[in-house]
Amino acid sequence: MSEITAAMVKELREKSGAGMMDCKKALSETGGDMEAAIDWLRAKGIAKADKKSGRTAAEGLIGIASAGHKAVVVEVNSETDFVARNDAFQDIVRGVASVALTTDGSVDAIAAATYPATGKTVSDTIKDAIATIGENMSLRRSALLEVKHGVVATYVHNAAGDGIGKLGVLVALQSEGDKAVLTSIGRQIAMHIAATNPLAIRSEEVDAAVAERERNVFIEQARESGKPEAIIEKMVDGRMRKFFEEVALLSQAFVINPDITVGDAVKEAEKEAGAKIEVVGMARLLLGEGIEKEESDFAAEVAAVAKG
Repeated sequence: MSEITAAMVKELREKSGAGMMDCKKALSETGGDMEAAIDWLRAKGIAKADKKSGRTAAEGLIGIASAGHKAVVVEVNSETDFVARNDAFQDIVRGVASVALTTDGSVDAIAAATYPATGKTVSDTIKDAIATIGENMSLRRSALLEVKHGVVATYVHNAAGDGIGKLGVLVALQSEGDKAVLTSIGRQIAMHIAATNPLAIRSEEVDAAVAERERNVFIEQARESGKPEAIIEKMVDGRMRKFFEEVALLSQAFVINPDITVGDAVKEAEKEAGAKIEVVGMARLLLGEGIEKEESDFAAEVAAVAKG
């Protein structure tokens, strides 16, 4: 059997798109025959699906679906943006969002639900797609909002198609008012949330630990001034009021009309809707948010294979 060199492994990797260790094994199994190694890898395509699940999937799409008084947003990841533009992948994202509407909206419930097009669970359907498309994919996050009366407005930013894109927002408005008015103001608020990413709907709902951390920072900054503690306390209170205005949805300057707050915009919409409007929920999913992407050092990868 001929010696398996790093150059041969690199060539097979470029031709097949398979991982370095898989390429080395394929060449070893086929005595270094490049074409036979490619066939060996192709024959192992389904068996490699589980191996693909270890690769970082930070691309993909956000999907949104709505029906009646509820809506759901899901994040389905892939390894590359190229796959995210694939029609089959986009259909899966839309399908997963539709299925999610029949569940409580949790990832576990969605994964266990039946995907109508395959008759299998969503989880198994995604596994099958991994083997077919050739990249790791995963259902990462989801959120469902529902109201008894009113609407759950939706917005997709950087849309790649109907109901899919890079960022998705839901806003739940509880109201007995005119649905058209609620849908209009709801979409505007959803666009605002997409732009500003508020921490909470109201200042009193901001996480206490986050608020305390900000207060401690402001105290230390104020003490640098050398002013008395009584003055420092007033300075910190003023800065905290400003902090809450900036991070709480209803007190933020409305991006559609910065001269008023989001809360003011809601009150104005109440007059047109003919009823009180209460913002009772929001959800914002940005694709890949919080995922640490792997940086590939191809030269180091080749060297490691050569040594191994």
